[in-house]
Amino acid sequence: MATPRILCDTAGMANERWLECRMHGPKGDIPYTVGGSDVAAIFGVSPWTTPLELWMIKKGKIKLAEKENALQLEMGHLLEPITAHFYAKKTGNKVINDTNLYQHANFKYALANFDRRFERASDGEKGILECKSCTYHKAGDWANGAYPTYYELQLRFYLAVADVNIGAFSSMWGNNPDNDMAFPEITRDKAKEDMIFEKLEYWIWSLEHDVPPTMDNIPTKLALDSLARIYGASEPALPTIDLSRKYEGELRAILALQNQKEECKAEIKRIEEEVKARSVRFAELMKKHEHGVLETTTDKILIDFVTKKSTRTDTEALKKNYPAVYKDVVSSSESRKLKFSVQTKTI
Repeated sequence: MATPRILCDTAGMANERWLECRMHGPKGDIPYTVGGSDVAAIFGVSPWTTPLELWMIKKGKIKLAEKENALQLEMGHLLEPITAHFYAKKTGNKVINDTNLYQHANFKYALANFDRRFERASDGEKGILECKSCTYHKAGDWANGAYPTYYELQLRFYLAVADVNIGAFSSMWGNNPDNDMAFPEITRDKAKEDMIFEKLEYWIWSLEHDVPPTMDNIPTKLALDSLARIYGASEPALPTIDLSRKYEGELRAILALQNQKEECKAEIKRIEEEVKARSVRFAELMKKHEHGVLETTTDKILIDFVTKKSTRTDTEALKKNYPAVYKDVVSSSESRKLKFSVQTKTI
């Protein structure tokens, strides 16, 4: 048995203090920690956080960014008691609240807060319950007993910390518990657990030895968004970076793709102009009519020529005539976009 250590009770704890406890333990004496929600990011499979961004947070180089879906996260937290309630109702298992912060018996960096514990009705065996909520378009992730990999890593980490053999999810995506919920279970797998902690051991080593992870194999949009959060706005005063020749091949490939894109755009524009030119005759035939049809032996060719009205704000007029209102309603945002070009040297 590897009984975990209870570090503190987080019930009623302010969020800022809870984050401090998670980051370095309640006494502040743990240099680097790993929590359940960190594991997927460390493995590079989190939909929300890259390994590099998490590494920078753990090193104290950047602060935890405010999530764009903060209200959705708040909703998920508020729904936890509901998903736990229906898990108990639908499975017959007993659900138990547990607000303690635990530390793994052997890996001191591994800390865990559990959503709930449960006791299985059939045999009294105790397990860890993770309460999840998602939108309808994610319901397929939970079909036929399935669960997302990033959540599986989190729950397997919790089983290891708690030293229990079973875990379960209570996932909800609608308001009908009969159709809009799933309750898949997992059993502790020591081989997978060893793989997880081998990865976590290297992660802690990388923090201790200042070896940051790369963006290799991270989805493109997530990687670019993460880098934007990490480094923030550009600074005009900084000097131009001289790149090594080893990057030439990749830069040439990007330039070639950009040229290919421009050629495609030109071809699309040519095709669009030809479609417009061929459409003139049919605009003449339609006159004020909205719909036309040409029936053949195999199909119908339909023509729609419907007037649609739209409105838009004339921002220049608003700024000129109502400057105070314009100032109140205008919003600004920052973005950084990579641009590649080639400049021929003059001899």
